[in-house]
Amino acid sequence: MIDKVIRIFNIINAIQANPGISAKDLAFKCDVNIRTIYRDMDILELIAPVSREGRGTGYRFMGKFFLYPLNFTEQESLVFSLLPSMLDKDKLPPGFDTAYDKVMGTHRKEKSHLNNIIEDITGIIQMGTPAYRKESPNFLQPIIQAILEQKTIDTVYHTQSRNETTERKIDPYYLVPRDQRFYLIGYCHSKQGIRTFRISRFQKVEIMDQPFDKGDFNIKQYLKNTWSVDRGEKNITFKVRFNAEAARYIKEEELFVHPRMKDEKDGSLIFEVTVNNEKEFLRWVLQYGDSAEILEPKAVRESLKEQLLQWIRMYQK
Repeated sequence: MIDKVIRIFNIINAIQANPGISAKDLAFKCDVNIRTIYRDMDILELIAPVSREGRGTGYRFMGKFFLYPLNFTEQESLVFSLLPSMLDKDKLPPGFDTAYDKVMGTHRKEKSHLNNIIEDITGIIQMGTPAYRKESPNFLQPIIQAILEQKTIDTVYHTQSRNETTERKIDPYYLVPRDQRFYLIGYCHSKQGIRTFRISRFQKVEIMDQPFDKGDFNIKQYLKNTWSVDRGEKNITFKVRFNAEAARYIKEEELFVHPRMKDEKDGSLIFEVTVNNEKEFLRWVLQYGDSAEILEPKAVRESLKEQLLQWIRMYQK
């Protein structure tokens, strides 16, 4: 049995290295007869997309199938590492130890390489420090690693709106950059639902051994009509006129939502969008000052007019 497993690994490597290789050549490389190769290929076709277009043509893999990297999960790595202790070494064929060492060595090298890549990425991404803290730990590295490995994280998180610090276990799904900040979207075990977390509010992040599955979670559907990261409960449609100077910058904004834009003859831009969080959208519009005029809804337009009058009264004191 072990002979067959090792041989199938060798066959996979041979097909990857020589797409279109014949059964005869595979038999020669594996030092077996051609009928054995046919039987091995019947097994391999159950787990890999093998293509053989016609008689006389060789074997190749379809699509993007590739054995390397191994991409072991922690559980798979543990199971494989226990393999030698579960087998009778007296019955193992020559070469098993070296083959086993190569596989485990490859896995360790992959994991080390992945960690180095994550360290490089988090070193490149520079995050600011909250004004209320002198030092802000950068938890991007363990969070990115947990997302890639699909591992639950054990955290301590500060909720600013309630001024409350709690311990939470979170399944990290996606990182979202917004307004010079990073937000984590994931499943919160204590709240039993999807939540959004600001990275700078984490006070502890540790990767657990517990794996998770995102299931059918769809990030685009989750953020539908969400202007930034905070989801509201009620959809509202805005119509805004941006003057010609601001219009060219508006067109290159990177948004989750899909606005409807219409160029006017004077160079201005009519921008119409449906969002589920009024405050976030207004905050964005107001940064453009008198370059942006809210046309609809009328109730928001009147509310903004009253707010501007209050500002005028405040600065006249």
